[in-house]
Amino acid sequence: MKPLSFLLLSILCIVSSALASPSTDKFEQFQALSRLAPIDLDDSSYGDLTSKPRDYYAAIVLTATEARFGCILCRELQPEWELIAQSWNKGSKPDELKLLFGTLDFVHGKATFQKLMLQTAPVLLVFPPTVGPFARVDDTPFRFDFTGLMSADQLYTWINRHLPEGPKPPLVRPVNYVRLVSAITLSMGAVTLFTVLSPYVLPIVRNRNIWAAISLIAILLFTSGHMFNHIRRVPYVVGDGKGGISYFAGGFQTQFGMETQIVAAIYATLSFATIALAMKVPRMADAKAQQVAVVIWGAVLFGVYSFLLSVFKAKNAGYPFFLPPF
Repeated sequence: MKPLSFLLLSILCIVSSALASPSTDKFEQFQALSRLAPIDLDDSSYGDLTSKPRDYYAAIVLTATEARFGCILCRELQPEWELIAQSWNKGSKPDELKLLFGTLDFVHGKATFQKLMLQTAPVLLVFPPTVGPFARVDDTPFRFDFTGLMSADQLYTWINRHLPEGPKPPLVRPVNYVRLVSAITLSMGAVTLFTVLSPYVLPIVRNRNIWAAISLIAILLFTSGHMFNHIRRVPYVVGDGKGGISYFAGGFQTQFGMETQIVAAIYATLSFATIALAMKVPRMADAKAQQVAVVIWGAVLFGVYSFLLSVFKAKNAGYPFFLPPF
């Protein structure tokens, strides 16, 4: 009985190992084809990679990178897809978590595209394992249809959502030495240029009058409603229904584009009149010229402010204030 029992046990071991090994051998076989980059597939290898049983995940991009197909998105996606595969294959991960990355181009996979009835590319399919600790009863692949260029980070996050919980390799972008050297060179050039031009530029930058003018222009733009026009996209002018043009919109909650310019001009005139009366006129040495300047700038201030109140009255008939002559 002992020889018979030993024979039966040997037969069972051989059968069980024969049944269990194909999936493992298949994973190692495909992993050996490309240690870092995604595996280049054709119809035959695609069918073999996705066939049952499999104890691994398989993430495959079906694409069309040749220029004659005009798929710009396919060509832009390729380096991001290669970065994901490299990060996964280089990183540390649990031994039981197996994932293969592949790329099936339309040139080598026309039969597969027809079988899947794909009319567009690229398409990402993630096949779950059918045996092993992470096997799923429903082995239908997860599908991701691209509506635009996805970064490697976004795509890697989507793939991880369909993998078991636990530690996974981080996505690591390689150092772009060309960009690094270019940035250092530009920085050194900027520092050198600033050092050479600083004797000429610093006096202009430190000039109080220039900063005062810039600040005043910015204040006039924003207080007159410039940003309101950009946000609401208001019309420049509208007709008044009588063959004429309305420059001012009724109500304080709306305005026209030209109305903003008129109000900004009013505020600018009032500002310059006030500055002239406060700073320029007192410094005039000639008393008669000073008196004339006071009268002129005072009249400008009075007239323009009267016009401003009339604008408020035109926008809202209930506005209670006015000032002659408007």
